[in-house]
Amino acid sequence: MRLEGKHIILGITGSIAAYKAAYLLRGLVKEGAEVQVVMTPAAKEFITPVTMSALSGKPVASEFFAANDGTWHSHVDMGQWADLMLIAPVTAATLGKMAHGIADNLLVTTYMSTKCPVFVAPAMDLDMFRHPSTLKNLDILRSFGNVILEPAEGELASGLHGKGRMQEPEQLVEEVVNFFNSKKKLLNKKVLVTAGPTYEKIDPVRFIGNYSSGKMGFALVEELAEQGAQVVLVAGPVSLQLTHPNIQRIDVQSASEMYEVCLHHFPEMDAAIMCAAVADYRPKQTAAQKMKRQTNEMSINLEATADIAASLGKLKTGRQLLVGFALETNDEEQNALGKLQKKNLDFIVLNSLQDQGAGFGVDTNKITILSKDNNAQVFELKHKTEVAADIVEKLTQELAKL
Repeated sequence: MRLEGKHIILGITGSIAAYKAAYLLRGLVKEGAEVQVVMTPAAKEFITPVTMSALSGKPVASEFFAANDGTWHSHVDMGQWADLMLIAPVTAATLGKMAHGIADNLLVTTYMSTKCPVFVAPAMDLDMFRHPSTLKNLDILRSFGNVILEPAEGELASGLHGKGRMQEPEQLVEEVVNFFNSKKKLLNKKVLVTAGPTYEKIDPVRFIGNYSSGKMGFALVEELAEQGAQVVLVAGPVSLQLTHPNIQRIDVQSASEMYEVCLHHFPEMDAAIMCAAVADYRPKQTAAQKMKRQTNEMSINLEATADIAASLGKLKTGRQLLVGFALETNDEEQNALGKLQKKNLDFIVLNSLQDQGAGFGVDTNKITILSKDNNAQVFELKHKTEVAADIVEKLTQELAKL
């Protein structure tokens, strides 16, 4: 669904083309958008609020106060909630009110309160559309930054033939989809991300692991998907969930499982971000049954796990980027730069357990991004979603250089 997670206000005015709004609403919802319908009183003469409410799954807003219980429909709240406002169809009368700030109904007050982009799809007879007042009002709305979705030429309700016919619902849905896609910096890019810990079994009930919650990696995956990337997430054992349709999640337990999945998918990727806290060692042998306590001491022979980032660094082509993470407790920058060079990374994200609020299990992080050209970008303590945005912005800049 191409509009998953988007909030859209659909404004409907009193035009015969209002019947098309039902198909438009259905198309937006089918693409995953959450839609709040706002109708002018005149629009209800052409299509019923019951129809639009049934299609949107939300009560239609039309009056400032609901007649049945006096509930206030807050134009301010709707304006702040929306990612986009689409008014389709819009009549000459409503165009005039929007252009001159005549806020005498809920639709126009919502329009004047919204902070999001506004798309306007006019629908009227050809003489009304080409009237100087209409054309001037359209120019005023363009000067406000509103997007005018020009009407098509065709047969009109009056029986005349000319320009004034609202674009078809399918075309309007595509206009909305294309708008959101144009803002996505990683559209059509494929990115591999590892996240979370790995568990290396000692016996059926015990393992060697670490404190990684996966929150940083999952925040990265969400941000990448929001920017249009197709993401393959290789997740260690964590309880976090994701719903974005651009994300393919593959769950693993051990470092060896993560290694195999990464090697399989990496050749078709544009970039990979190694955010997982992968165990460096695993037991040489795994007991088939639970080990019983017998003495005061026990030793477990360990062997090194495969170095996933280093292996991908050897496979990396000139058209791919490889990003690593370094969580250090001492000599942080020196250790991170050593890892950057040894594993053939393009840049590495350093965080230190010496920084309060950074590290495992918390919602914040403080990072420094070190590049192979010895450039260092130091960031303040932020929520991990904001940190993810900083890392993805760096990735976007580096991909643009390839």
